[in-house]
Amino acid sequence: MIEKLISFSLRNRFMVLLVAIVLFGWGIHSVRTSKVDAIPDLSENQVIVFTEWMGRSPQIMEDQITYPLVTNLQGIPMEKYVRANSMFGMSFIYIIFEDNVDIYWARSRVLERLSSAINLLPAGVSPQLGPDGTGVGHILWYTLDAPGMDLGEQRAVQDWYVKFALQNVSGVSEIASFGGFQKEYEVTLDPNKLNYYGLSVAQVINTIRTNNNEAGGRKFELSDIGYIIKTTGYIKSIGELENLPVKTSQTIPVKLSDVGTVQLSGGNRLGIFDVNGEGEAVGGIVVMRYGENADAVITNVKAKMTEVAKGLPKGMKFNIMYDRSGLIEESINSIKRTLIEEMIVVSLIVIVFLFHWRSALSIIIQIPITLAASFILLNAFDISSNIMSLTGIALAIGVIVDNGIIMAENSYKHLATRQAELNKEKQLIKNKETRYVE
Repeated sequence: MIEKLISFSLRNRFMVLLVAIVLFGWGIHSVRTSKVDAIPDLSENQVIVFTEWMGRSPQIMEDQITYPLVTNLQGIPMEKYVRANSMFGMSFIYIIFEDNVDIYWARSRVLERLSSAINLLPAGVSPQLGPDGTGVGHILWYTLDAPGMDLGEQRAVQDWYVKFALQNVSGVSEIASFGGFQKEYEVTLDPNKLNYYGLSVAQVINTIRTNNNEAGGRKFELSDIGYIIKTTGYIKSIGELENLPVKTSQTIPVKLSDVGTVQLSGGNRLGIFDVNGEGEAVGGIVVMRYGENADAVITNVKAKMTEVAKGLPKGMKFNIMYDRSGLIEESINSIKRTLIEEMIVVSLIVIVFLFHWRSALSIIIQIPITLAASFILLNAFDISSNIMSLTGIALAIGVIVDNGIIMAENSYKHLATRQAELNKEKQLIKNKETRYVE
């Protein structure tokens, strides 16, 4: 088989050269379109289900949330196993699928099961799918540098402006906000006053909920002009909340301020985000979508940040805390430098040992063609160009030229043997001619 292949290649040199050129061109295209990252993604193929039920103990979360969901999510096609974790007010369920399963197919199957599992949960509890990112999807961290601005205002800018803008970048799965606090109205009720007015906590909560709403009416026409009727009832200040009538006692309205106090505060926090010991900060984490090009996504996010920065409040700017693009660039440049050095060293060694420029050239040409063709396989198997895959290519350079050296040496050996046989035949013929002349 090998002899036939060699014979075919020798008889069809132009075709072999054409195939090599096509492979090299295809490989160069694959190099340019290859996904670039610093580290390989070795995380499991998983879907996360997150359920929040604040104020409940871990045991209640385990009994009423985690256990019903886990039992319902088992048995999904191509599923390996299910892991779960219950904590105060939160439940996390990790559904692990086979490695060859498409992540979005897996997410759709989990959603099908969740649609029926909701009936098993307490009223008002709604499980949600986690982001379609991986364990190494945190590609960029940033903070908002705004000296003198309240942390609540910074968090509002992050949640209602920056987050929505950056989520539109292609390849971004989620922008996870952190730091600061989310503004909220806090009502502190006096139990003695509630008892005096004959009110319950449920009545006060219902009053606040029903008065913080908008309602729509109908459309009517007057003088060929259409008017839309609606009521605007969203609470916009502490004063509006304090003046809410909770009850009417002897034609006198009992306001919310009569039974408690209202103040603006932040939600309960489990921790703070501190930057270099200089104080708290507000920012976000850019989570990359599964299977995306990390280098391209980071570049697009930075470009979007430049655009978003124009709309930030005066004095506020982005401060990038972690950027994987630096690690990616250093890793790729290091491997590239190693590849170039190895190619030069191997080429010199081949030239010195063979001492025949045509044979050395035929071997050296194999290196760039083989390296370029290897990226075709990387893209075919959806493997990114990272420090591990490129290191493997660097280690294989020696193996690449081995075949050419062996073939060249074997050819020299056979040619030398053949030449010796020809010389021997010529010598015999010459001896015969000499005898004939004598």
